[in-house]
Amino acid sequence: MIGGGGHASVLADILVGQGREILAVICPDDVSSRAVFAGIRHFAQDEDITRFSPDSVRLVNGIGMMPRSTFRKRINEKFLAQGYVFETVIASDSKVSSFAEVKSGAQIFPGARVQAGAVIGEHTIVNSEALIEHDCRVGAYNHIAPHATLCGEVFTAEDVYIGANATVIQGLILELQSVVGAGAIVTQSLKKGSTCYPARVYIK
Repeated sequence: MIGGGGHASVLADILVGQGREILAVICPDDVSSRAVFAGIRHFAQDEDITRFSPDSVRLVNGIGMMPRSTFRKRINEKFLAQGYVFETVIASDSKVSSFAEVKSGAQIFPGARVQAGAVIGEHTIVNSEALIEHDCRVGAYNHIAPHATLCGEVFTAEDVYIGANATVIQGLILELQSVVGAGAIVTQSLKKGSTCYPARVYIK
């Protein structure tokens, strides 16, 4: 497990609940305050991953994603280049259609739903209670935040971030590195690098 913060702890909870073994947590910070990591070896440097050969382990990227941050992606690419493989993690209480496709390294969190015909790209996070409707194609290294909804046939390119409780209306295209703010309702396609902000709330 790379990372020892909140995102990593949820992933660890999923894996432990599925009876899977976590060999080590790689994190520069102290992780002892998080009970889910109790009894798991802790290493402080990324290079400690090389204690394990690529053919003997699978890696899990427990680093969360922020809009347009490349840190998580750079960590993946570094170890993919060394021959390591990132495990696909699907929470037992998520609902992924048998007619959907979840690609390598993707993470589907508790309560998320992925409907028939949808494709979830490599290393993408579909966070808790998010809904990916039918025939959506979600690109690599996306983050679909908690309770976000992608209506049918939405296409997202690589490095797209969709904030919590946002809704993307059916049939839209979100191009490379576009960002949807928390709570926004997207009614038109987004160009590369653009941001859709939610309407402001005024209180008198």
